[in-house]
Amino acid sequence: MIRAPYAADPAMTRGREFDQPGDGARGPRTAFQRDRDRIIHSIAFRRLAGKTQVFVAPDGDHYRVRLTHSLEVAQIGRVIARELRADEDLTEALCLAHDLGHPPFGHSGEDALDAALHNRGGFDHNGHTLRTVMRLDSPYCGISGLNLSWETLEGLAKHNGPVATPGWALRELDEQFPLDLRQWPSLEAQIAALADDIAYDNHDIDDGLRAGFLDLDDLLTLDFVAEHWRDAERRFPGAPREALLRELVRSQIGTMVNDVIETTRSKLEGMESPAQIREANAAVATFSSAMAQRERALKRFMYARLYHHGEQRETASRARALVARLYAAYDQQPSLMTQGWTDGAPAREPQRARHIADFIAGMTDRFAIDQYARIFGERPQGLSNV
Repeated sequence: MIRAPYAADPAMTRGREFDQPGDGARGPRTAFQRDRDRIIHSIAFRRLAGKTQVFVAPDGDHYRVRLTHSLEVAQIGRVIARELRADEDLTEALCLAHDLGHPPFGHSGEDALDAALHNRGGFDHNGHTLRTVMRLDSPYCGISGLNLSWETLEGLAKHNGPVATPGWALRELDEQFPLDLRQWPSLEAQIAALADDIAYDNHDIDDGLRAGFLDLDDLLTLDFVAEHWRDAERRFPGAPREALLRELVRSQIGTMVNDVIETTRSKLEGMESPAQIREANAAVATFSSAMAQRERALKRFMYARLYHHGEQRETASRARALVARLYAAYDQQPSLMTQGWTDGAPAREPQRARHIADFIAGMTDRFAIDQYARIFGERPQGLSNV
């Protein structure tokens, strides 16, 4: 495939934070292909298999976790990038890495760490993604982090667009390796962000229905969903409900993907360089206005009926309490952390508190539960509602 002139070009990368002599000896890959492979081979990526997506520590094998979500985002992102002639490898790398900074128990764990660090800069999962790939996950001799290319780091930093007021983690990293935070990111980064929205908007419906937290009749009050459901029933009369539900999700994803491709393609007319994408006053990769309205309505529904469901809120509260209690224990007695983390614990604040948060943020749900049981002599109850 011929890359468009507005696409990121790996041959024109702004480079990496640290020089790695002899790096090219490991096969004929572009800079962005190397980034993707470094992410896939990282410890942080493997840990996503044990981190909450929607349901905390699910007992069932069929519910999504951060790892499966990231793979689904990457699949959607690649399709869009290929059609728009963007760099598919950079898009895939950004999709795969976008959730590496999430702590155990999803946003519940993030809220607990943010509260624990409220006088020390707070905690933000997106900033922690950068901290993870630039400082914490360090598989190479003599350098910190995965040493990803500037374009990949920029895209991760601006997952939600330009950053006017970065938190402490992102601000410190930007000072050491400037990422032009106030500009819009590359087309590839914008595609990755939309792929994330499309994936969780629709796959969370699948998990919510499976768990019994969502009701199909309630879902069908949304015109967008009802339209696709009626179409599935018309095309597959007599099909089992489970198969129709999966067809519903696939159909919605396809419609949203096609909408992004068509809308963005029209906005790319006349674009002749990646710089024009970054210097735009607004996002170039977008839904159409009609689809954006439908997507916002779907999100409102999902927050009201799934994410803020009574049982979900109770489980989230217990997860926050677990993380808060773990943090307090490590704060009082750092030797309770595993050896490598205990040995490297700073004596001064805020570095000490942030070090403890780094340790907890890297945990899987299971490891956090095991650590809690080891420290307090009892396994926490009520952390899985599916």
